Amino acid sequence: MAELSTVARPYAEAVFKLSREANTGDRWSATLALLEVVVRDPDMAALIGNPRVRREQLLGLIADVGGSQLDAEAQRFVAALVENKRLSLLPSIRSQFETLRREHEGVLDAHIESAFALSDAQVATLVADLQKRFKRSIRPAVVVDAALIGGVKVAVGDVVIDGSVRGRLDRMQAALKS
Repeated sequence: MAELSTVARPYAEAVFKLSREANTGDRWSATLALLEVVVRDPDMAALIGNPRVRREQLLGLIADVGGSQLDAEAQRFVAALVENKRLSLLPSIRSQFETLRREHEGVLDAHIESAFALSDAQVATLVADLQKRFKRSIRPAVVVDAALIGGVKVAVGDVVIDGSVRGRLDRMQAALKS
């Protein structure tokens, strides 16, 4: 899918630039989320790919669904996507926009897996440690995975810190086999 992300990148960068200039990042995040839901709908997807559906019909339908959440700027953006037959790229555009926004804001997402439920204090301590290590703000997403047996596993971007019992057992097994 590298092709789709390559084609989507200029659109995501353009929206990001607009959002930075007008300080409307939250509004654009909400707008792109709404548009992604619209284009992922199976009925809408069928219309997007249908050559019998005119550009104006598609724009009108999206404007009706979006209602007041689609201001004039967002409608021009949708019109450009429709005109260039790029409406189906909205999920990739949104993903890239959110990545650009987080990078600009200095926020990293941390996927934290724990063998047991973590208290708010434990999550706060873990986040503070991660912020020291990465020197950026961290937005945690915590899930419980009993298969870890004990400990936690943290993924921040490309970096994975595996402090789980399952991870240690897997490393021991690999060491014994080699």
